[in-house]
Amino acid sequence: MIYLFLTLIILLAIPLALMLWLRSNYNRMIILDQRCDAAFADIDVHLKHRADIIPSLVETVKDFASHEQTIISDVVQARATAAQSTTAGRLEAETALGRKINSVITLSEKYPQLEASSHFRDMRTLLMDTENRITASRRFFNLAVAEYNATMKQFPSNMIASKCHMVERNPYSLGVERVLLDEAPMVKFA
Repeated sequence: MIYLFLTLIILLAIPLALMLWLRSNYNRMIILDQRCDAAFADIDVHLKHRADIIPSLVETVKDFASHEQTIISDVVQARATAAQSTTAGRLEAETALGRKINSVITLSEKYPQLEASSHFRDMRTLLMDTENRITASRRFFNLAVAEYNATMKQFPSNMIASKCHMVERNPYSLGVERVLLDEAPMVKFA
């Protein structure tokens, strides 16, 4: 009788333990997926902030380099394209916008009066801070994506992911060369 009772307990415990183990893995996959969504939303906030800074930057540059109309209109167009792009085209649009911003920043090399403008320096500093936040957010997102993708390849998460139609995520890289935005500190000897 005791053997029958122990056998019954074991037969019930094994499927229950398996079910709890699978549920735990499923919940982990959902949490990792949500973390990726939250990290991407953080990037999106910073990209929108950058887009909000651009009109002031363009106006400042117009005041000092009005005959650089092509560069200025390219930035305005790139900003509009990035704002209207869908998720699939967002990466390319934001990359193009970053390049156009860099081209506006480099105008200060041609126009010393633009470089001397405190408003331009403030705009450049604000853009540098925003780009640094975008970079930090992108790193966090890419770490979340890497963890999610690695978990999807592990057993039993790979079975759960295929049954629940979960797909791997792509890392988010703007590919923007930020060298022109980051300035080395000026050292002057008296």
